[in-house]
Formats: sequence, structure tokens, C-alpha cells
Amino acid sequence: MVFYLSLIRISKFLSMSGITSRRKAEKLIALGRIKVNGQVVNDLAYKVNSTADILMLDNSIINFENKKIYIKLFKPKGYITSLQDELGRKTVFELIDIKERIFPVGRLDKDTRGLLLLTNDGNFAFKMTHPKFEVKKLYQVYAKGIPSSLDIKTLENGIEIEDLTTSPCRITIIKKYKDSCYLLVNIHEGKKRQIRKMFEFIGHPVIDLLRLKIGSIDLGNLKEGEWAYLNALELDKLNILQEEKK
Repeated sequence: MVFYLSLIRISKFLSMSGITSRRKAEKLIALGRIKVNGQVVNDLAYKVNSTADILMLDNSIINFENKKIYIKLFKPKGYITSLQDELGRKTVFELIDIKERIFPVGRLDKDTRGLLLLTNDGNFAFKMTHPKFEVKKLYQVYAKGIPSSLDIKTLENGIEIEDLTTSPCRITIIKKYKDSCYLLVNIHEGKKRQIRKMFEFIGHPVIDLLRLKIGSIDLGNLKEGEWAYLNALELDKLNILQEEKK
């Protein structure tokens, strides 16, 4: 089965193609340097079909990278998952030394550690992040206090936080201390700071958050700050090898 990108914003397409960052892509669009099917487009909200539309920068056709790259990284605390940061904060791309342009599959906030996938394959990123595929993510949560069974059931059933209604999830306490505990959270969503907000909602704020697994991919033997290309077995589990043969 091959997964295709749905319509995506033109600036996102440009950043995923590897020619520039999303912020700089917006400047190129505003300057009228981007054409879609021969017509100049300067509307930042314009959406393109990556499998049907022909995009050009000035007079050069823009394509996604031909060489597909799939990387997993054990992200440490203190790094953000952006290509660039105007505030000078450390980005995960400082940890990965390759010449090809890649982008993160989803996000981990600055204070969260753990598994982060990076790629130049837009179809793969779409499959792994779009809510309709419900890709499971496993987190280890170190929380203040010990949530009651009622607290856990409340989170598992879904709650309303600000403008977010969370989907059902599975939570298990794996180790208890006097005034803190470790839990495993299995969830298919990944909205901004969602797990932290969930535990704040029940009065047990997160002390440390570690993502262990995304779908069938885990950290393996990686140490914090280390990265590796996905191996053949991991790619096979994700059906990537089968798709490339078609």
C-alpha cells in the first residue's frame, strides 16, 4: 500500500522538498518566485497536491528528494525540533551530521526526551502523524505524587483541556515512590504538551517525560543524543521496503 500526501500548504511542501526552511519558503512565495502549474502563487494559505501539481522556483522544477532517509534520534532535554531557531536555542539538527536535508516527523517539546523520527519522505511523515492512522506512541511519565485509580480512569476516558478533547488512552503505574511514581502512557495523539496538560489536570504534574516508542519503532540501544538510520527490519515493519518494491 502506498500512502499519498493530501493537499498541504505550499510553504510546507517547499520545506519538505528540502530547498529551504518553511519561514524562508513563505518569503519566496510572497516575492512571487514560486509557480504552481505555470502560475505564480503568492497566497501563503494555498494548498498543493504533491503527486499532481508541478511547482517551480523561478524557472527550476521543485521535487522531493529522490534518496529516502529514515532516522531515529534519542532526543535529549534542551533541544527543540525546528530546523532553525531565531532565539538561538539548540535544535535536534545539531545532533545529526548528514548532508541531506531532513525534517522531524511530529514534535517533542524542549523539555521532553526520547524517540524522534526524522526523514525526507513526506508520504511516510503523513502516515506517521495524521490522526486517521492512529499510530500509537508509548511514553514513560515520571509524575509528582501517585494518581488514584479514578484519576487514571479519568485520563483514559478522555478529558477536555482548554480547546482540546483528548482521545481514550491506556495508562499503567509501573513504579511507586513515597511522593512520585513512574507510569506508561500509550496514546495515539500528539498535540502540543498534551501529556503534561493531562497530568496537570489531575493535579500530578510531570517531572520527566520520555517517549519510548512510535508505532513499531523503539529507541533500541541508542543513548541520549545518539541517532541511527532505521535498519531493514524496522523499515520492513513500517512496510517501507514493500512500498519501494512496487
